[in-house]
Amino acid sequence: MPNQKRRKDVRNIAIVAHVDHGKTTLVDTLLKYTGAYKFEEGETAIMDSNPLEKERGITIFSKIASFNYKGVQCNIVDTPGHADFGSEVERILEMVDGVLLLVDAVDGPMPQTKFVLKKSLELHLKPILVINKIDRPNSRPDKVADMTFDLFCDLNASDEQLDFPIVYASGRDGHATLDLDEPSDNIKPLLDTILHRVLPPLANPDLPFQMLVTMIDHNSYFGRIAIGRIFHGTVRVDDQVALVKRDGEISTGKVTKIMKYKGLTPVDVTEAMAGDIIMITGIEGVSVGETLSSAESPKALPAVKIDEPTISMNFSHNTSPLAGKDGGVFLSSRHIREYLEHEAMVNVGIKVEEVDNGERFKVSGRGELHLEVLIETMRRKGYELEVSRPQVILKKMGDQILEPAEVVVIEVGSEYQGAVMQALGERKAQMNDLQTTSFNSVRMEFNITSRALIGFRSELLIMTRGSGIMCQNFLEWRLFNGDMPSRRKGVLISNSSGKIVAFALAALQERGEIFVKPGDVVYEGMIIGLCNRSNDIVVNPQKEKKHSNVRSVLSDTAINLISPRQINLEFALVFIDDDELVEITPLNIRIRKAVTKETDRTRIDRQSRFDARQE
Repeated sequence: MPNQKRRKDVRNIAIVAHVDHGKTTLVDTLLKYTGAYKFEEGETAIMDSNPLEKERGITIFSKIASFNYKGVQCNIVDTPGHADFGSEVERILEMVDGVLLLVDAVDGPMPQTKFVLKKSLELHLKPILVINKIDRPNSRPDKVADMTFDLFCDLNASDEQLDFPIVYASGRDGHATLDLDEPSDNIKPLLDTILHRVLPPLANPDLPFQMLVTMIDHNSYFGRIAIGRIFHGTVRVDDQVALVKRDGEISTGKVTKIMKYKGLTPVDVTEAMAGDIIMITGIEGVSVGETLSSAESPKALPAVKIDEPTISMNFSHNTSPLAGKDGGVFLSSRHIREYLEHEAMVNVGIKVEEVDNGERFKVSGRGELHLEVLIETMRRKGYELEVSRPQVILKKMGDQILEPAEVVVIEVGSEYQGAVMQALGERKAQMNDLQTTSFNSVRMEFNITSRALIGFRSELLIMTRGSGIMCQNFLEWRLFNGDMPSRRKGVLISNSSGKIVAFALAALQERGEIFVKPGDVVYEGMIIGLCNRSNDIVVNPQKEKKHSNVRSVLSDTAINLISPRQINLEFALVFIDDDELVEITPLNIRIRKAVTKETDRTRIDRQSRFDARQE
């Protein structure tokens, strides 16, 4: 289109890849080389500012940074690589004109690589293929390039999209090259490729103002902050703009602040024009996917399509006897409601519904990790809550019930192949592909329902002694596949409240695996271990040794206790059954029965069996 105007002084790009393929490290290198950020000694992964991101080594929240190269302002967005945070990727791709597709020089394309590439091609973006980590032992960049080209073909890329440039890089060492036979000592070849191959943004400042809101932030002083790209026109501080909602409703507001990114820091500006990625404050009620436009000519841009949640859990305030005694600051349903409402506002992948007159909240997300990160963040901020077992969201279509299915790729040492195949076979998985890699490992691909996959990640790590790699992506909605295997063993339940005694644990550890240690505080209904049998057993963890006047040879025998299993959030969420809850406080994570009193549980069990006979 010859009449289209483009801003040649701006480039908007996203960096997308499978988890742990080096996106954040490469962005660090670009910022360092261009002088956009001054690194302290030993400082790395500055884009992963969230403590959870640093601990897990993954990107959870999208972040925007900018750098200047040869007079061109490059806005670059680092996106999450895990499938559970796919809603972040979908939104970000709406505001860029090109993508850097990172692929590990050893692993090659993985499930999330296919997901992000598919989204990019659907938006007619032209990727730049960056084969990263070429410094790794056993790297095979030429083979990976061929595998990625085959992936482009499988996704029906156009001839223009198939003509993608290939850059070979090591984000960690800070160098890139267009030809493996001509090594480089800097990242300049990648920067030059970005300038030459990423299209400048369409930008006609004469058209009425239009901006698509793709992210929302919140500040206690400024209120909601709308983040997105301006597609048409110009906006200035104090301008009156229209907010066009998804349902067509229109309201107006006054722009109080405009910020652009300089390096990692937003800086105030008085105006911004088409092609800029900016932050705007002053517009009340703005949400992701809505349009800010000229007040004189309010028109909506195409809304961002977001994939539906697949997993839900019930959140409620902590009702255990230890509530408020474990470092918690926010203890009530009101506190939890306020936090979840704020989270649903800034994170479109989360849905929150009130149940039981606001006493509980049904929280839906894209996967176990998605909700796990939310819970862990709340715990660290001082919230006390209890959550139910994760449940897959079912969809009804006519007389049929549908459930989400996923494609799963698992890579393990060849010695674990049989155990993994057996475990997934019991979960009704269907194998699609099996390949032996060049590193004495096996890569297997399965189709499996999301319901059957709950809890398998931790089981895989135990089965493979921490060496197994598992990746998953949403595949489709399919017919409900019947009952799935659940926990086959019962649990050990405390019958009293107080501190645990070593003598009691010594006797109980023969009955199963223990989760607690001497001195821990327990209460009636709290689960203290996994039973060897299939039924639950109520036990007394406070039973002390009886003293008498009769001396015994064994009286002074030392008590030998096996180290208890450490209960973390990931284990607890997949361990609990339908009648159990996970109690989460800033200091501890405990597992308990939803009904703590043994007499109440017995009465409920009898009533349910009576009702079953009546049916």
